[in-house]
Amino acid sequence: MSEHYRPRDSMTKPRIASGPRTFMRLPWVDDPLTAEGRIDVAVVGVPTDSAVSYRSGARFGPEAIRAASILLRDHNPATGVDVTRVLSMVDAGDAPVVPGYHELTLQRLEDFLAPLYERGIVPLLLGGDHSLVMAEMRAMARHLGPVSVVHFDAHGDVLDDYYGVKHFHGTMFRRGVEEGVVDPHTSVQVGMRGSVHPDDVDSGKALGYDVIGWDELVDLTPEEFGRRVRERVGDRPVMVSFDIDFIDPAYAPGTGTPEVGGPTSYQTLRYIRALGPLNYRGLDIVEVAPPYDHADITSHAASVVAFELLGQVALRSGRTRAAETGEEH
Repeated sequence: MSEHYRPRDSMTKPRIASGPRTFMRLPWVDDPLTAEGRIDVAVVGVPTDSAVSYRSGARFGPEAIRAASILLRDHNPATGVDVTRVLSMVDAGDAPVVPGYHELTLQRLEDFLAPLYERGIVPLLLGGDHSLVMAEMRAMARHLGPVSVVHFDAHGDVLDDYYGVKHFHGTMFRRGVEEGVVDPHTSVQVGMRGSVHPDDVDSGKALGYDVIGWDELVDLTPEEFGRRVRERVGDRPVMVSFDIDFIDPAYAPGTGTPEVGGPTSYQTLRYIRALGPLNYRGLDIVEVAPPYDHADITSHAASVVAFELLGQVALRSGRTRAAETGEEH
């Protein structure tokens, strides 16, 4: 029988005593490519923050998100899916990074991720600053061609440069278009707000993205938002990139570039659930900076966002609650 990877049963061993801190208490598998059985999702930490522009600390994000995720269980009553019965998932540890050497880190991360995409495994990346998605997009495009992106963020990250530097955590979605690894005409940027440089106004739209700023998004129902995304993306391979500063800092203060006046954590979950059955090929949660967190609320928010995104991947499979046995974990 093919191996199906699931979390440890929290009813036989307390969640706080679950052993090494893996995401959601999943089995730790050093090399998903050589593991036995089917693997649908591999969780990968990317502990780097060499490309931040304001507050550092996101390199500690993967550890904090994993620690918070011990509270997660299998079933999501809001969507009616038991994520771990549908998806065979492992924690593959952290990707190779080189502190202080950003472009070398991007190259090593791209080489690390590319075989996962080739195998059909969906990586869930835990950042780390947002610049890591440059490697993610390049690796996906090796095997899937230009990818579609659904980008949740308070910032568009479409700057041309930062003091002459072309690769930092605010330029990736411009570089992706320029390199041909992203198709902006089938991509959506969501949640942008706050003050910007005059030259940056409408930069995302000029590149071809459908930009739904927070002032527009707040007037859409989740269902209207989801329909707009699905019409834009269709069934193309899609990467969902979630910067935690999408959420208002009252609910997620532990981040490097907070922007006030954003959505609550509950509103955020509603928007994610509205995405629907997209052709998910890559996920990331980035910019969690534990040194600026309070009572771990940002890490908990990030872990739940990840859980909700995994739920969307599970729903895509076509299996629903009817296939579950109801066993609690």
